[in-house]
Amino acid sequence: MKYLLFVLTFFVVTIAQSQNITDLKIQGNKKLKSSFVKKVANAKSGEVLDSVQLDEDIKLLKRLPSVSHAYYQVFPSENGDYNVFYNIEENFTIIPSFNVYTSNDGEFAYRLGVYEFNLLGQNMIFGGFYQKDIFSSYGINFRAPYLFSRQFGLAINHQDLQTLEPVFFDNTTSDYRYRNKSFEVLGLYQPNFNNRFEFGINSFLEEYEYQSGATSPDVPQALSVNKLLYKAIYKYNNLDYNYQYVSGFKSQLNIQYVTSTSDELPEFLIGWNDFNYYKRVGQRGNWATRVRLGLSSNDETPFAPFSVDNNLNIRGVGNTIDRGTGAVVLNTEYRHTLYEKGWFALQGNAFIDAGSWRNPGGDLGDFGDADNLRVFPGLGLRFIHKSIFNAIFRIDYGYGISEKDGQGLVFGIGQYF
Repeated sequence: MKYLLFVLTFFVVTIAQSQNITDLKIQGNKKLKSSFVKKVANAKSGEVLDSVQLDEDIKLLKRLPSVSHAYYQVFPSENGDYNVFYNIEENFTIIPSFNVYTSNDGEFAYRLGVYEFNLLGQNMIFGGFYQKDIFSSYGINFRAPYLFSRQFGLAINHQDLQTLEPVFFDNTTSDYRYRNKSFEVLGLYQPNFNNRFEFGINSFLEEYEYQSGATSPDVPQALSVNKLLYKAIYKYNNLDYNYQYVSGFKSQLNIQYVTSTSDELPEFLIGWNDFNYYKRVGQRGNWATRVRLGLSSNDETPFAPFSVDNNLNIRGVGNTIDRGTGAVVLNTEYRHTLYEKGWFALQGNAFIDAGSWRNPGGDLGDFGDADNLRVFPGLGLRFIHKSIFNAIFRIDYGYGISEKDGQGLVFGIGQYF
């Protein structure tokens, strides 16, 4: 009997392995090129039919900016093998970007831009932005993750950012006009479905110009320094998307080494890791959490690299209210779909943003110092177009729980994290 079962199992496995893909067909796409889908897909005509492979392809397609939803179908072909159909629901991919930041002391800043997320039907991203934050800034970005193959791509970025930045020293504060003008080239490598690496170099000019506030003979009132930044990024992504709902885990590690031509802005090493976890809650709920852990060279400098900022980490806190050489940040929120019909969905969310920073030249005990801790609970709304990539208009209001903290509104496009 055991021998018979072994023979039957061997026969079934052999038959299953002989079932190949006669043809891989792409349906429903308009702007997205079928040749691109076949280039990034694991499944190929003439190869063995593998449901695990098909599932991975669909998860990959749903992550693409050009795809709002995707699924596959399998039908027998005339030769006894199978035809596989990838059915695509496309996103509209020429997207304006819009972010506004306010705080209780009247600060106001905005960023306007437009991006094409499916250039030439190849899922290449190209666009730029204009920012007004006291001073004018701009940026131009090009990113083609699959430019050369499923594994290899390229990114090129240029920006000229100018802002009014607080500089902290001797328990006082000064305002400096800060400028960062940079050119960056990155090589992109994706060895498999879940993992991606980026390596590159950034050449930039960094300038500080005193505007107002306290002064000190030990703190220069003007700096202009050319720098080189060497960058390495590792991303692990196991997220699964179903329109506005996300589930799974994502991690991104950034390591940067910056050289300098001035002792006033010395060379330094910086690294941080973002851990993101998403979980579906019932039919309409989504719990989302991000934890950021970061450290840099611990120079006692007023120009420390980690900042406390509305747009980056703590909603409602204000525009760059503090700096440090280390950061521990938690963002957690519950998103609930209040209304959904056709292409439109309305989400409400309740969040808590909290973080602490290490003072320049300080020690790890600074993370437990009450003066460095910020906790901002809040509420928000999300207006979502389900067929336009990242078409999520968000409004968040955060309120600080300590007496020294304020409150503020944060507007933007896309989920906060």
